[in-house]
Amino acid sequence: MNSTASGSGDPAAAVSAGNWWSQPSGGREILRLAFPMVISSLSWTILSFIDRIFLFHWSETALAAVFPASLFWWTTISIAIGTCMYVQTFVSQYSGAGHPEKIGPIVWQGNWIALLISPLMLLLIPLAPMVFAWVGHTPEIMADEIKYFTWLSWGTPALLLSHSLSSFFSGRGQTWIVMLVDAGAAVLNIVLDYWWIFGGWGLAPGGVPGAALATVVAFYAKLLVYAWLFLRPVNRRDYLTGHWRLNANQLTRLLRYGGPGGIQFLLEAGGFTAFVFLVGRLGQTELASTNLAFNISSFAFMPVFGFGAAVSILVGQRLGANEVELASRAVWNSLAITLTYMVLISLGYVLMPDLFLLGIRSEDPQAARPEVKQIAVILLRYVALYNVFDALNMIFVSAIKGAGDTRFVMFASLLMGGLLAIVTWVGMRYLGFGLHACWTWVTIWVCLLGLIYWARFAQGSWKSKRVIEPDLLPHE
Repeated sequence: MNSTASGSGDPAAAVSAGNWWSQPSGGREILRLAFPMVISSLSWTILSFIDRIFLFHWSETALAAVFPASLFWWTTISIAIGTCMYVQTFVSQYSGAGHPEKIGPIVWQGNWIALLISPLMLLLIPLAPMVFAWVGHTPEIMADEIKYFTWLSWGTPALLLSHSLSSFFSGRGQTWIVMLVDAGAAVLNIVLDYWWIFGGWGLAPGGVPGAALATVVAFYAKLLVYAWLFLRPVNRRDYLTGHWRLNANQLTRLLRYGGPGGIQFLLEAGGFTAFVFLVGRLGQTELASTNLAFNISSFAFMPVFGFGAAVSILVGQRLGANEVELASRAVWNSLAITLTYMVLISLGYVLMPDLFLLGIRSEDPQAARPEVKQIAVILLRYVALYNVFDALNMIFVSAIKGAGDTRFVMFASLLMGGLLAIVTWVGMRYLGFGLHACWTWVTIWVCLLGLIYWARFAQGSWKSKRVIEPDLLPHE
């Protein structure tokens, strides 16, 4: 299909057209791809929320420790996971270009990256005590941080391989498979969480290590299901999923485009982790309140993250088929849906914060807990303020990454990730930043990030980007 015949590139026309629902890259197609990814994202958001509620009732120290520890773990694996997740863009563009024989081998290149880099990630475990000691949290929090990080690290190989293998399905538009596998693993995790944190059925309470071990087991269960589905005979025949050998050309292209995407994950996750660590220096209550607010904010973030995944898939497929205007239409229509959602949930954060704090009982006898809840309610107002700009960030960055414009994303993340950490540190050390000054800055930071990616998308250079081999593209 020729791009000039596919529809107007005017975003207003794309959103307001009478056939918005049924047109190519319209509401129906977007929701068909996005809804399963939203459920998949929410399943792990709900898991994370329940996990931290369990730990909150185990001890406030556990709640304060788990979020920074998981952030640090995510930071250590972010380059690898960003690269493995970028397999999805290759799969979507190969699918759009009509080359299924390339799909299985590119997934295997992601698998090889996961297998080769996992031992290096495990070598970071001995560094955990030094890192958490440098952060300056209390000895009780630091002990739980080390335990949680250590156990989570053993799940790194399974998580990396799962992201590479799931790209085989999501990149081809079979997002419902990703939804079912991820949701099933999340349910398993929740069951094991309760059992292994609090004990029962002959098992002693495990606390923080029990929570981490439950997550690791869920990772490996998910990996086994994805591997079985990926290697089914029909996929070995149609997509060459049995072609496991290293392919120098594909591996090089994956590293060239996926590597900067992974560096983006590192820089933004690193800046965000540094922010949380620095806030922890203000006190245990401030850290627990921040952790709780960010935990609740994931109910806004993760559904839009699911839409971002759908945008990346659609942009990849449309550009693989040289249907540029349809790619643009998918982005603007997705943005209209996600902005509506962000406005509604932001109103909920402001008007009905207690709805999102279910499970945190204000009558709890531990005196610090009501204070944590009260501060978190105020912090949710900052989240409500930046949510719309966070939608711009996630939709537009997903679009330009789905095209292959990952170098810009990398450099933007280098600038913004550094700014988040440096300004927070300087403000706390020299300008007397307290909790609200830190949250004011992170709100400004999210808004700036959204505007930067909006400007890059509007500039339009993404339209000429592709990650797959040029000779595989159909002629216009």
